[in-house]
Amino acid sequence: MAESDQAEVETLDVCGKPLPYPLYLTKKKMGLLEPGHTLRVLCDTPESAEDSIPRCAANMGCRIETLKLADKWELLIKKA
Repeated sequence: MAESDQAEVETLDVCGKPLPYPLYLTKKKMGLLEPGHTLRVLCDTPESAEDSIPRCAANMGCRIETLKLADKWELLIKKA
């Protein structure tokens, strides 16, 4: 994401949450964001980080970047 986007980033930490909560909480938070704002999701569930959250974001027309960290993923989702 561009440096100018940093002021519009909100963080959602879903680490330790069982399925389907990471996806549910991400969708709920995305619904509250204004277009152009970014949601940073921290997730330790492979199914959510590699499949359900990126697929949902793409279906919503959002841009998504996924970064694999040591013990979790960081997903940056920019709302369309």
